[in-house]
Amino acid sequence: MIGNPTTTELPDLRTCEQARLSRDARFDGLFFTAVTSTGIYCRPVCPAPAPRREHVVYYSAAAAAEAAGFRPCLRCRPELAPHTDALRRGDTTVARALQMIDAGLLDTQTATELARRLAVGDRQLRRLFVARLGATPMQVQSTRRLLFAKQLLGASALPVTQIALASGFRSLRRFNAAFRSAYRLAPSALRKRAQAPTHDALVLRLGYRPPYDFAELLAFLRARALPGLECIDGDSYARAFGSAQHPAWLRVSTWGAGEHALRLELYGAAPGDLLALVARVRRMFDLDSDPHAIARALGGDVRLRALLQRRPGLRLPGAWDGFELAVRAVLGQQVSVAAARTLARRLLERHGEPVAPAGADGLRWLFPSAAKLADADLDGLGLTRKRVATVRTLARAVQVGRVDFAPGRALDAQIDAWTALPGIGAWTAHYIALRALAHPDAFPAADLVLRRAAAGNGDGDALGARALEARAEAWRPWRAYATIHLWRASAPGDSA
Repeated sequence: MIGNPTTTELPDLRTCEQARLSRDARFDGLFFTAVTSTGIYCRPVCPAPAPRREHVVYYSAAAAAEAAGFRPCLRCRPELAPHTDALRRGDTTVARALQMIDAGLLDTQTATELARRLAVGDRQLRRLFVARLGATPMQVQSTRRLLFAKQLLGASALPVTQIALASGFRSLRRFNAAFRSAYRLAPSALRKRAQAPTHDALVLRLGYRPPYDFAELLAFLRARALPGLECIDGDSYARAFGSAQHPAWLRVSTWGAGEHALRLELYGAAPGDLLALVARVRRMFDLDSDPHAIARALGGDVRLRALLQRRPGLRLPGAWDGFELAVRAVLGQQVSVAAARTLARRLLERHGEPVAPAGADGLRWLFPSAAKLADADLDGLGLTRKRVATVRTLARAVQVGRVDFAPGRALDAQIDAWTALPGIGAWTAHYIALRALAHPDAFPAADLVLRRAAAGNGDGDALGARALEARAEAWRPWRAYATIHLWRASAPGDSA
């Protein structure tokens, strides 16, 4: 018989059925279809013939399907589905826990430690996970590792030993045992079926739910790009990362052929860093958001409804590195985007780590570390004394752990920590939360451009910050998306 939704996060049964039968890409990753007659679970976009209704059970997460004994489909490949955004972002206990898991906390810590950091009991956390996802934290972690390994087996020529390391397994024996137990297949057998290609770069497909406005996101990043550290053209984003001793490069572009995915090319990345790197790229390019859920929440505002209709695929432009973004946010206080970029370029050229030889697209710099900027000579860069003091204070605070960019902290706690630093106000703290932490409810209400755009009368009038905050209560928990839409509506040449 057809299974009723098994957790609180599933769409209703009728919606699941309609999405499955129509292969609706808007629901990709929002639920999975398990087939009792085959023991396999699929994405709702699976091209295979639709199974009979009485053989279908729905799960809100791949981990739940695997915990129930189902194996991932080799045709639609559940490992390529975007994540369920509503579960992973925001300040709920489950969202914060999933952020920590995605950041690799359970690679080295126990589920008990995860619960402790969330200030809840171990049993309570398990109950919350089972109720909302249908799987425990450790089952989520296991599925996360195995699905990433499955993706690498099909997309790369990496040796199986390196894939085991990249997926968070400490030994090849444990990896092989876990893979066989979950999928009833040896990793090497899956690789033979996939016929993995050989590239100079590791090329991975990163899926998203449509619509997705990649061109607009690139335009935002391009206006702020630092030459030598980043290279952004009309089709792709590239940057250097790693260390001067072990530099690496990446490029992100569209997958092409009408596919709902981006293409990630990694050069020189260490296998053990791959899972974290992919998570960082997904956050930076906001690949897991659900644009339809956001539109439903914001569409009640007349001003925002028009903007959502104009650009339905607008996403949050994230940042590669939290410290880098925080420094650039300080440099951008009370100056234009162009002026902030000039200041950041000067700082990079004086204190950045040179990469030799330069990578592709002339990438030759790494952004300076907090340790380097804590006592760096910042005279002559065009900064005021107050900005110099704030950059140094920021760097020292990051060094000693007074502030950080770790996932899993509530927005209010992050804002309080940042605004406790001299020279960091609410605008800067919310901007850091919006871009470095990709928090969906970050909201720099004091921003003048934002207040003018929200007024929307074309006369240059601006709402007061308190009036805007009151109006934006109805936009929670997606105020950051409202911010991006209003900022974009204020860009030159936009008549919205």
